[in-house]
Amino acid sequence: MRAIAAFITIFCLLLGLNARADDKLPPVVMELIKVSEHVYYVQGAPGAATQNHGFISNAAVIVTDDGVILFDTLGSPALAQLFLQKIRKVTDKPIKKVIVSHYHADHIYGLQVFKDLGAEIIAPAGAEDYLNADNTQTLLEERRTSLAPWVNADTHIVKPDHYVEGNEEIHFGGVTLKLIFNGKAHSDGDQSVLVEPDGVLLIGDLIFEGRVPYVGDANTKVWLDRLKEMSQGKLTAMIPGHGPMSKKPQDVIKRTAHYIEFLREKMGKAVEDMAPFDEAYEATDWGEFIDMPAFAEANRQNAYQVYLSMERESMQ
Repeated sequence: MRAIAAFITIFCLLLGLNARADDKLPPVVMELIKVSEHVYYVQGAPGAATQNHGFISNAAVIVTDDGVILFDTLGSPALAQLFLQKIRKVTDKPIKKVIVSHYHADHIYGLQVFKDLGAEIIAPAGAEDYLNADNTQTLLEERRTSLAPWVNADTHIVKPDHYVEGNEEIHFGGVTLKLIFNGKAHSDGDQSVLVEPDGVLLIGDLIFEGRVPYVGDANTKVWLDRLKEMSQGKLTAMIPGHGPMSKKPQDVIKRTAHYIEFLREKMGKAVEDMAPFDEAYEATDWGEFIDMPAFAEANRQNAYQVYLSMERESMQ
């Protein structure tokens, strides 16, 4: 399959037909939704990573007096170009910074569009583990096939200009942003942003609303702790990494926390009883989650990863 894709690329180059990912925008519905005085966001569709032409995650816009700050940039340069078009309908201010919630493909493949505009890229410590991982380039190669032409030979991974290693504040254009460092929770490094004057929390992939979360190699113990901490805050709205914005953040946080608690309870009990994973998985009643989007694609893998992590925890 890769050989065929390479042949097509070379053939198109010879004919001068090689399409850039930003030459043609993906046929998706993208609406820039106003949340508060300074904050807007776009909402991807629920589903697996390559569905809806890769538009399955959220990205947010913070408009200040001195320029625009973004939170994540979607899963392809083409989606980022469409995102930029939507931004330009509400402001012509320059894009000054991009705060990255975490380094996963569906949130970072659009970075190059805004880096080319001169934006500073700010990422949480731990993102370097993703950048140095053996499978990072392999995944990009796969997406050049599964999300072609929106991800193509011109698509590349942009490194941060600045790493955040703890909680920080950014004062910019009359707006205070609190960067909340979550450490290794959902990914190798996560951060959230509180837009302080608006009371809006951009929480990233610590929350998957309306679909089964992607656990991957997450540290679910830390993830759960972070969710419990954030459920105590007073917020007017919360924008998750996936799913709709909520005016009742505490309820949404509880739903994701419940799924992770369920995984840890069931897989932890299996590890304690020394039950094989397949046996434990089949014996678990997944009824309350089974109709959620991405259940078929993600749930078994999530359970297996939690099973393995609970084994490691039991040895500590």
